[in-house]
Amino acid sequence: MAGYNRSGKGRLAIIAGSGLLPFYIAEAARAAGENPFIAALKNDTGNDWSGYDHVEIGVGDFAGLAAAFNGSGVDRVVLSGAVARRPEWREVRPTFRSLLKVHSVVRTLMSGGDDTVLRMVIQLIEANGWQVLGAQDIAPDLLATVGAVGDVQPNTDDQRDIRQAAEAARMLGTLDVGQGAVSVGGRIVALEGVEGTDQMLTRVADLRAEGRISPRRRGVLVKLCKPQQDLRADLPSIGVSTVLNAAKAGLAGIAVEAGRALILEREEVRRVADEAGLFVCGIDRGLPGGGL
Repeated sequence: MAGYNRSGKGRLAIIAGSGLLPFYIAEAARAAGENPFIAALKNDTGNDWSGYDHVEIGVGDFAGLAAAFNGSGVDRVVLSGAVARRPEWREVRPTFRSLLKVHSVVRTLMSGGDDTVLRMVIQLIEANGWQVLGAQDIAPDLLATVGAVGDVQPNTDDQRDIRQAAEAARMLGTLDVGQGAVSVGGRIVALEGVEGTDQMLTRVADLRAEGRISPRRRGVLVKLCKPQQDLRADLPSIGVSTVLNAAKAGLAGIAVEAGRALILEREEVRRVADEAGLFVCGIDRGLPGGGL
């Protein structure tokens, strides 16, 4: 897969939440000759950015973000990593350009779904003159491709669960609620909400332990982009923790949307999945059988 080609004249900034994704993006950018500037979100990143030029910024501090970017020659921005909570309205510090939008910003933060909020954030960033890129623009090798990552392949029952969970995930995404669903024996047993994928899988494991899910049927986790989602932010992603939690939940495997989902730590995901006897695969819903 082609690597990242630097095209901007200014500096790339990475707004970094928690998790490994911001590090992958920073490393890919640096390998392409960039000197990325990191805006680490306070109380969210939990990562050590001492090897990069960086600043810590409040999640609602648009004015502080603008000052940091303008002082560092930033012209392109990537949003990456998880954000544990939305800012309270008291924490929102607008730039002069966004001052008139404060009312709609607060309303969106209070009542909008995640995709709605991210679209608003992208609009605010672009209103200040910066170009917003997607993680896949910087680190395209993270994108899932059609087919199995490791040696384990989904069987006929697994493919039925993939179809069921994929349709449930699509409908869930239409409501701007979540990106994932679990099907066991053709029955939807869990939908992803604000708790996230790992917590949803913990809930499935608990249901299995309580006997509310058949121990004889394994099941599948599917993660898809929301149909209306801006692909520059919050692409579905999985990593080693997802595989481990899927194994604890007794699942047969994980399917994600090829070209529209990210697989972090791919080689380690392959190893852990093979050891656990789970499949991890990319699917294309436009192909017969998802391309499997």
